[in-house]
Amino acid sequence: MQHAVGAPLPPPHGPGQGPAAWTHSAQHPGPSMGHPPGVPAGPPPGAPMAPPASAPPHGAPAGPPPASPPPHGQPPASPPPAAPGWNASVPPQAPMPPSRESTGHIQLPPGGPVPIPAPPQADSGTGATTLAVLLIGPAGAGKTTVARHWANQRRVPTAHISLDDVREWVCSGFADPQSGWNDNSEAQYRLARRTCGFAARNFLANGISCILDDAVFPDRPVVGLGGWKRHVGPGLLPVVLLPGLEIVLERNAERSGNRRLSDEEVAGIHGRMAGWYGSGLPIIDNSKYDVETTARVLDDVLARSIASPPNW
Repeated sequence: MQHAVGAPLPPPHGPGQGPAAWTHSAQHPGPSMGHPPGVPAGPPPGAPMAPPASAPPHGAPAGPPPASPPPHGQPPASPPPAAPGWNASVPPQAPMPPSRESTGHIQLPPGGPVPIPAPPQADSGTGATTLAVLLIGPAGAGKTTVARHWANQRRVPTAHISLDDVREWVCSGFADPQSGWNDNSEAQYRLARRTCGFAARNFLANGISCILDDAVFPDRPVVGLGGWKRHVGPGLLPVVLLPGLEIVLERNAERSGNRRLSDEEVAGIHGRMAGWYGSGLPIIDNSKYDVETTARVLDDVLARSIASPPNW
């Protein structure tokens, strides 16, 4: 039997010979493989081939012959190490301990109730003080814009957390503020406030200040200001941002989507916010201030609140 190309079968497996010992030249001999011209590379065509000494049954994998047993009384010899190759087994290695220089192994302190911050140095604003601020105001007061600007201008790490943004994490079943206040909207508000409070505590525990903004009503102390105090801590500094009604209506008209309310709704919210007068909380009327000026006034008010925390 011959190959289709006319080359003879490979030699039978003997000691030290196996599939790994076959060379390319043994399968495809020719003048370019080192055989002199005129010298046949194997038996002439048609010559009978002697079967191997112990040929494996048809379909069984060929392999080296079994090793002879060791002499009586001697332990079996250890097998030689496997030569490098495709089937060589790699010894298992012990896992490397995590490097302290790599990411994912930074121990973060847990977030607890935010304490009252230490007073800053005189005439330095909030300086490098780590603090948590709650900016209160009606829709259209500019509290989100002012809070973001104040956070961006600080010299120390500061985070801005908007409750409206967190409420809008709910994609299906979102309680639209335009539909009024009901059990569903109150539940989503409470969840968002608790989530914001959890984030604020963790930021403060890791040395990052934060400012939150929310439309907190003075006539709902349990749901509003009291809830923020429970979720953040006694060190939370509330400040009310309350411009005139005409300014609020003008800014609300520039909004789009579910954050734009009707004029009647805005007027009702603004009227309820007037209850903060006489509450003891600091109030900023930013009717004639731009964003930068309002942020600077906010920082001055916060410095005074740190030196003499409001009773709330």
